[in-house]
Formats: sequence, C-alpha cells, structure tokens
Amino acid sequence: MTARPSVLHLSRLSQRGDEKLSQAFDLVFLRDQADTEAFLQREGARFELAVTTAPVGLSPETLALLPNLKALACRGIGTDKICWPQVKARGIQVSTTPDVLTECVADLAMGLLIDVMRGMSDADRYLRSGLWPQGTYPLTRRVWGKRLGVVGMGRIGQAIAHRALAFRMDIRYFNRRPRIDLPYSASPSLEELARWSDVLMVAVTGGAHTHHLISESVLEALGPEGYLVNISRGSVIDEGALVRLLAERKIGGAGLDVFEHEPSVPQALLEMPHVVLLPHVGSGTEETRRAMEDLVLDNAKSFFETGRFITPAQPD
Repeated sequence: MTARPSVLHLSRLSQRGDEKLSQAFDLVFLRDQADTEAFLQREGARFELAVTTAPVGLSPETLALLPNLKALACRGIGTDKICWPQVKARGIQVSTTPDVLTECVADLAMGLLIDVMRGMSDADRYLRSGLWPQGTYPLTRRVWGKRLGVVGMGRIGQAIAHRALAFRMDIRYFNRRPRIDLPYSASPSLEELARWSDVLMVAVTGGAHTHHLISESVLEALGPEGYLVNISRGSVIDEGALVRLLAERKIGGAGLDVFEHEPSVPQALLEMPHVVLLPHVGSGTEETRRAMEDLVLDNAKSFFETGRFITPAQPD
C-alpha cells in the first residue's frame, strides 16, 4: 500500500473540509503542535505541500522552516498574506479558489450597498430599542438609479455591476487596464470616479500595489452624500482617514466587510449609526465554502498526481 503524501495545514477549514483532506493525505495541523517552531525544525523537511487560508497565508518565518515545500494550496482568492518574494525565489507553486466565490461575494456587496443607503441595520436597531412609538425613522437615500463607481473590474467587480444594472444604476469603473470588452465607461483616475459616484464600491485584490489605494483624497472626493462599500481587503483603504471623515460626516456612510487590522475594528466605527460592519463574511455561505474547500482538495490532489495545480495563482 502506497503511503499517503504528508500535507501541512497552516490554518483550519470547516470540519467537513478538513476531514476530506485527512482522508486523502497524511494531514498535520501546525496549530495542534505545542511548539510550532520546534516541530517545523524537526519535521518541516517532510512537507512538499501546505494548505492555508487567505487570512493566514504563509509567513517568511514559516517558509524558512519548510526547506522542501513545493506548493501552497490556499482557500480564498486573497494572497496578500503570502510572502511572495520568498515564494517566487524558491519557485513554489500557489493555488487559490477563484470563480466559486464570485457570486456570493457580489451578493453581499449589493446587500451592504442597500443596507447602508437605506439604513436597514440602523432602522432595525431603532425598532428594537423601542423608539418607533416616539416617531418615524428618518428618511434615507434611494438605491435605484444612483451612480455606482466600481474600483476593480475583475470577476467580482463585473458580478456586482451585473446586479447593479437591475437597480438601473449608472456604472463606471477604475481599473489598472481599461476593459474594452465591457459596456461601462472607465474613469481616468480614482478621484474623478469618486467625485462622480453616489456609491464607491471597492473590489480590488489586496497587496502592496493596492495598499491605501483609496486614499484620503479619494475619500474626500466622494463627499458628504457619497457612500463607500468595501468587500476587498481592509488594507486597500486608509482606515484612519475613513474613520475621521465618517465621524465628521464628510462621507455619507460606509458598508465594510473587511478592515485594515482585522479582527480588530476601530471603536469609533462601532459607534457610528451610518456605518454597516460585517466580520469578513463575503464568501461565508455553506454552498460557497464547500465549493472552495472542494477546490482546495482538488488542487492538492492534482499537485501530487500531475505536479501542477488546477487554479494556479500569481501575485498581482
């Protein structure tokens, strides 16, 4: 009987996902080791493949203790927590789980947009607090027919735009490269897109190239009647500037699924009624997480069978 390949798990999937990996491989959970550094110094050389998740990634310190690592299978599409310079220098393959999460993330993005503009979460708190008998809830802003600026017109950005068309929204976008294959107008700068937009939707990838892409000047251009929605990465937005401008009501409101130092969230945001906050749950549906974890397993199997991943990734 052929021995099952050893796989190092740097994170956790669902119970179902981890059980399926355990059935296919000799799976070792790094977090179960009392002294992870000592374990890797002793056992690290036996792992050619590791499994991780986007929030965990792979650190340079961990990689240095995995001298024979050849591949990293990641659940998620964010790769900003992966030490790409070291990974590339060693020729290590990386896979992510694209496409299978696109639609659910786009659903959530539209949910945040509707919630923050119509004040749904705040109105819910208003009712639960017993304030309705004292007077009607204040008027909010309509969604249909508004101007939506999409930052990043990749798979998720396109799925969001497709949904926004059902609300008869006017759509423009900003992208590193214009998408001549799409029917939307491209803006030459983020500031111009923000000035034009009623809602600025952020759907770019994380990483050094997008760090604080949504700067204070972009946020100021959005203005007191504009709304910001971020379902990408917290590092994309200058969070300090965002908090200050929201507190000063120089931005109409924000819907945020991600934060710069998550799971830590600025206390000021927690106290703002015109901000909707979610704990990074864009892909968090039963169906999507199953599909993502199945793709992680398929990628791992493909690596050991063919030497290649099904859905290889590169740094942006």
